[in-house]
Amino acid sequence: MKFYNTLTKSKETFTPLHPGKVGMYVCGPTVYDYIHIGNIRAYVFADTLRRVLEDAGYEVRLIKNITDVGHMTADDIGQGDSGEDKIAKKAKTERKTPQEIALFFEEYFHQTEQAVNILPAHYFPRATAHIPQMITLISELIARGHAYEKNGNVFLDVTTFPEYGRLSGNTLTSLKVGARLEEHPDKRNPWDFALWLKAPLGHLMHWSSPWGEGYPGWHIECSAMAMEYLGDTLDIHTGGEDNIFPHHEAEIVQSEGVTEKPFVRYFLHTRHILVDGAKMSKSKGNFYTLEDIIAHGFDPMDLRLLFLNSHYRSQMNFTWESLEQAKKNKETFFGAVRRAQNLADNVPKLEKAFDGSDFLERIEEAIRDDLNTPEALAVTFECVKKINTLLDAGVPVDKDALANFFETVFFVFGLTYEENEVPEAVTLLAEKRVAARAAKDFAESDRLRGEIEHQGYRIEDAGADYQLKKI
Repeated sequence: MKFYNTLTKSKETFTPLHPGKVGMYVCGPTVYDYIHIGNIRAYVFADTLRRVLEDAGYEVRLIKNITDVGHMTADDIGQGDSGEDKIAKKAKTERKTPQEIALFFEEYFHQTEQAVNILPAHYFPRATAHIPQMITLISELIARGHAYEKNGNVFLDVTTFPEYGRLSGNTLTSLKVGARLEEHPDKRNPWDFALWLKAPLGHLMHWSSPWGEGYPGWHIECSAMAMEYLGDTLDIHTGGEDNIFPHHEAEIVQSEGVTEKPFVRYFLHTRHILVDGAKMSKSKGNFYTLEDIIAHGFDPMDLRLLFLNSHYRSQMNFTWESLEQAKKNKETFFGAVRRAQNLADNVPKLEKAFDGSDFLERIEEAIRDDLNTPEALAVTFECVKKINTLLDAGVPVDKDALANFFETVFFVFGLTYEENEVPEAVTLLAEKRVAARAAKDFAESDRLRGEIEHQGYRIEDAGADYQLKKI
């Protein structure tokens, strides 16, 4: 199994710290707004990675944090520690407490993940519940000479880490040349970043600390929570490419500054998503949530298949046309599943009936090569085509073996499938239509098709077989 490691800029054979076990940390949401399809793509990627690891026999422990304090509005400037707290700002706008804002959007996040069939993390730690751990880390960084306090603010001194920038390429030299950096009056260097900030008068969220009333910086939170649940060294850390700098770069130095051990063995990052070739934003009207997808007549599995059809390290361009194609692909796939499931148990099998094993081997080979989901999907649909061709020709297949094939594919891709509960009366009409077609009574066949549609179902012919789908 190989993954592209952002830390080394190369594809590497995956070897966990402890044989058979994987500690995995996923950067979760800042709960101040609805997550959009770009966020969902990053979480679907992490979920697929976990499924592939589990399919390969690893025991995965996955932690996904909930950022409910400390993420600043100016996270696109310098070290991401300037501006106003995003949740506090939302709370003022909505005239609610920060806790009300955070809990509402956290629940929305969980509901969205469930709808897209993302396996729940083993723990979803909240930043606000881990302030003591953060204070301990910050105190240790000060004691080791990596951080300093001034006027109730604590900053990490980046100059104490010669290897700073090895993840993102934003070394001290490059930062000095052209980065947009905040000139905070209490910073020794503009490229230093905040670990703890003094709470201004009237700030909605603050805690007691050795440096006075304040609140943590965004970066220190993930280090504290990751190490609390996964230990000093993580096997895998995922996130969007926007997390590489400054967030993940900061996590590395502040964690290793305390433990003197490697913080993460493999960093994996998802590329940004475009919408109709443009950056997604509310001002452009192309900011889509899962509810928008459903309102356009699609379901969460259509979206998941669309994501899987693009490699996680490729910049994906979302269009409604591409989502429509993903929906058609899903229906083709699910149609083959239905046909295989509906085969009679007593159908005679050839000695070497088709079982899909060769295709499954190719699928797992592709997906274990840096999660090449586009290739794995292509092989899946190649197999689906063969299944339909054999069934159309009346060639027996191994129903039980194909059931195992579909079970594995559904798990690895994270797809859910619900069997159509077709009323008996509609099935009877469909069977009568089969008889009419066999008798070449096409007028009666057309009449029965219309009656079936009147009952709310669409009939699709598949050779001598048929499929019924609810309209």
